[in-house]
Amino acid sequence: MSARHFPGRFAGKVLVVTGAAQGIGRAVALRAAAEGGKVLFVDRADFVADVAGEARGGEAAAFTADLESYEGAAAAIQAAAEKFGGIDILINNVGGAIRMRPYAEFEPPQIDAEIRRSLMPTLYCCHAVLPFLRARGGGTIVNVSSNATRGIHRVPYSAAKGGVNAVTQSLAMEVADLGIRVVATAPGGTEAPPRRIPRNAEGDTAREKAWMAEVVEQVKGSSFLKRYGSIDEQVAPILFLASDEAAYITGNILPVAGGDLG
Repeated sequence: MSARHFPGRFAGKVLVVTGAAQGIGRAVALRAAAEGGKVLFVDRADFVADVAGEARGGEAAAFTADLESYEGAAAAIQAAAEKFGGIDILINNVGGAIRMRPYAEFEPPQIDAEIRRSLMPTLYCCHAVLPFLRARGGGTIVNVSSNATRGIHRVPYSAAKGGVNAVTQSLAMEVADLGIRVVATAPGGTEAPPRRIPRNAEGDTAREKAWMAEVVEQVKGSSFLKRYGSIDEQVAPILFLASDEAAYITGNILPVAGGDLG
């Protein structure tokens, strides 16, 4: 399935896309720029600057920050406002399970690491962006959650994404009268090119590879369509929710997982 672009859909809009160096975030940021947006590509990987250099259509800039700290999140948001004169849309895409293993096999520091990776960047960026959206008179936050709130071998990650869902719903209720929408997608398994930075820097053991194979089997089996989705199939609903076409949608979490609601 090839991406369908909507030229000019984000003309005049400033977007911040986190986790923009690879995977879903990369594709979201490049397509938003192709559709006329002014896009800040944010990632802790320094090659995010090369990715931003691939953008065509709108304007693009890159910012390197570790969003697992509040200081990193605040710096990224400030950089977008200074570069483009304000912010209209934030797409929180940082996250991803570091390890796949039965919960009893997780060590306490590993539990903490999953929460830091897949919940805290969204919490921090949502907080940091609010003053800028209020100054704009409104705006949109799209959180990329996961349908893995129900799934095997990822309990800490599932808990983090359940937190993202809670942030989405509660914040949407709190800021609706400010003209700010907060929505989320919940992707299922997604085919993606090999990661330039692995999800688990320590590498997977043979046991972890076996547990990962069990996860893949469960994810495909839980999907009505019995397959993984494509990057394009994830990008399209994210950018729809970010756009003015979704102006009457807020507080919703849209599963994009071939029928598996998570």
